[in-house]
Amino acid sequence: MKKEIIVYSISDSLGGTSQRLLSAVSAQYPDLTFNNSYRFPFIDKEQELLEILQDALKDDALVISTLVNGELARLAREFSQNHKLAYIDLMHPFFEIIGEKTGISPIEIPGTLHRLDTEYFNKISAIEFAVKHDDGKSPQGFLESDLVLLGVSRTSKTPLSIFLANKGYKVSNLPLIPEVPLPQVLDKVDKRRMIGLVCEPEKLVKIRSNRLNSLGLSHSTSYTDLEKIHQELDYSKEVFRKYQTEVINITDKSIEETAFLIEDYLKKLDMIGEAK
Repeated sequence: MKKEIIVYSISDSLGGTSQRLLSAVSAQYPDLTFNNSYRFPFIDKEQELLEILQDALKDDALVISTLVNGELARLAREFSQNHKLAYIDLMHPFFEIIGEKTGISPIEIPGTLHRLDTEYFNKISAIEFAVKHDDGKSPQGFLESDLVLLGVSRTSKTPLSIFLANKGYKVSNLPLIPEVPLPQVLDKVDKRRMIGLVCEPEKLVKIRSNRLNSLGLSHSTSYTDLEKIHQELDYSKEVFRKYQTEVINITDKSIEETAFLIEDYLKKLDMIGEAK
């Protein structure tokens, strides 16, 4: 039976930062169970905080704090030190280092990251754009895109589009199918803004087979035929050569890893543009 660690997450905002950290950490401990059902957002009173810390002490819990309020964070830190409570403050050690280097103090306003600012609305607009222009829909939108993803079926075009949209990029994507002519508008798209996605054929067979399994469909189809997949990939590479696109092999890469490579490529493009 796996050993369980009870985790208390305390924040004076939503607490999403601690949850993201915990997800990353827990992935490194497959033999441990992290019980993170104890979440306490919008904590702004000392008595409320003390009651939570006392309960955490009784549960022998690990406490993760993203409190930005200095007084509340100090109270939590002192309580934990006095009672030997396992406590991690994700914010204030960082604040202190920045203060030492710059002499500037944080504004200590909870929830600033999630405010409805221009960046937030741009992100929502980008997500709507990605949905509207997914899978080759509305190809005229290619001309408005920050990025056009090209690739055969199951090369992560849609999840990449949504992931990058969450970072504010307007992304469209087009499935490459040998039997289907390419939309003429593709000839007008800035070739530097196209990314070709490829995957090793054997891996693609597994991905497509898993997809059919999830839909309860039969595998006796050209969709998972290795020879047919080779032909599809050969066709996609012809398209990439025609448009001189950047090509990324997604085999064994996570969405995050591929998105990082794409962002890095786009940033270099923008730097070149600024230099000119």
